[in-house]
Amino acid sequence: MKLYEMAKAPNPRRVRMFLAEKGLLDKVECVELDLAKGENLTPEFERKNPMKKVPVLELDNGTCIGETMAICRYFEAAFPESEVLLGNTAEEQAILEQWTRWIDFYLFTPIGMCFQHTTDYFKHKMTPIKEWGEANHAATLTFFDFLEKHLADHQFIALERFTIADINAFCTVDFAKVIQLRVDERWPNLKAWYERIKERDSSKV
Repeated sequence: MKLYEMAKAPNPRRVRMFLAEKGLLDKVECVELDLAKGENLTPEFERKNPMKKVPVLELDNGTCIGETMAICRYFEAAFPESEVLLGNTAEEQAILEQWTRWIDFYLFTPIGMCFQHTTDYFKHKMTPIKEWGEANHAATLTFFDFLEKHLADHQFIALERFTIADINAFCTVDFAKVIQLRVDERWPNLKAWYERIKERDSSKV
């Protein structure tokens, strides 16, 4: 199997961290794409993913799967003997789905919008709206505050063990560096959780 990615991008990192926790990194060949050079925009790659995004998992039979969570769900189902990270019961799976969506909607998206609209990185593709970027920066801080309060009584993001929710939150909090935002003393509980997750071997892949 091949995993098409850009290693420093947050979504491919989520997949690699997920695979590392499950002991499955050796199941894939990572293929690096340079998005700055438009290597994701070629007709060849568009055939693998019409959305032209990474990551994309290409199975040995040629089937291609895009989207981070779809790829993670594939490995969870295909390798049931590996560490369970998406929940054992209907209740656990629902709770993890809830947290995954919260992190995507209320943290990842605002960080991305802030990055797009407060920097010049995308000015060749779009017209940045500074006020929208600033509003999303404020939304990011609000979700950091929410996590700070939640983690006062919890060691992990969801359930009482390490799960996909911790992977998604960790990679997204790290992604905030693109808007010059780091977890610091303003959020002691969030910072303590971040440092615990950072100690895991999977955070370094």
